[in-house]
Amino acid sequence: MLKIGITGGIGSGKTTVAKIFEVLGVPVYYADDAAKRMMNENVQLQQQIKEVFGNAVFTDGKLDKKKLAAIVFNNPEQLEQLNKIVHPLTINDAAAWMEKQTSAYAIKEAAIIFETGSQQHLDYVIAVAAPAPLRILRTMQRDNISREEVIARMNRQLDESIRIKLSDFIIYNDEQQMLLPQVIALHEKLLSLSK
Repeated sequence: MLKIGITGGIGSGKTTVAKIFEVLGVPVYYADDAAKRMMNENVQLQQQIKEVFGNAVFTDGKLDKKKLAAIVFNNPEQLEQLNKIVHPLTINDAAAWMEKQTSAYAIKEAAIIFETGSQQHLDYVIAVAAPAPLRILRTMQRDNISREEVIARMNRQLDESIRIKLSDFIIYNDEQQMLLPQVIALHEKLLSLSK
């Protein structure tokens, strides 16, 4: 079974692309969802987060992701601290999940595959690319945040040109090229590569 990564900058549409693969019958591991689940359920992880960020990021015993995001997305050092706590758990969880899959290939959808070194555990990586103005607009609408907040988050991510260069396949989600035909063609290619 092939292990595939899907990555892309904020607002690129990587989750949309992953959901299309899912409709095609491909199992998909959503790293952000898994990290959120672990932050809410893993008591040891919660304790580590409390030690670094304090009780202020918890409301009624549950992690308040908006409060945590407000801290980490405005402070690169604190974002790095959070990543050092959460990402090793997510990487291990994804690897265990991948081992259980029986399809021709399975996908891990994650924003920071290259930044965490996760590509070492994958056979191929797909980058979802979109122009910056479109990514900004999508993220402002989706997350109800300001243009400045989106740009600040984008500036902390790997540059799109580097992500594209490091990836094996590119899907363009730029509203100029149709998304579905690109995903179906890549699905067929990955099925043939898995044989």
